[in-house]
Amino acid sequence: MHEPEATARIHRRLIDSLYTEAMLLADEARAYFDEVGREERHGLDPMARVTFSCESLKVTTRLMHIIAWLLTQRAVLVGELAERDALDPSRRLGAAPQSDMEAVYRMPETARRLVFASMDLHRRVAIQDAAQAGEMDNMRSPARAMMDRLNHAF
Repeated sequence: MHEPEATARIHRRLIDSLYTEAMLLADEARAYFDEVGREERHGLDPMARVTFSCESLKVTTRLMHIIAWLLTQRAVLVGELAERDALDPSRRLGAAPQSDMEAVYRMPETARRLVFASMDLHRRVAIQDAAQAGEMDNMRSPARAMMDRLNHAF
């Protein structure tokens, strides 16, 4: 198998895997925030209820942005969209809504886990988006940064 073909297969598998993860997380978040989370929210003080609702919207927003980006990637993979069109700013991932971490740590455990999972997935998809746009030169991996510090120290 030629290297471009292998790279394309790996890219497709990565996109498919991220898409599956995003859809499962979206389904889990919907089920939680519509059912169990609603009951847990009622046990919170009024300000915590507002925060809970805001954070649930942020989870949903992150996931919808991720899914839209992944659908764009799938359209490119099957030839429905040109690669250059996927780089249009309207089709890029964009920034995730910022969560109030202090408030998140006060949320019920399942809600907190969903917030963190959506943040982690967005971070991983953002790396793919940046790589696709040729912006990875500006991003240093944590492992590379640690190696650079160790080399500099010794």
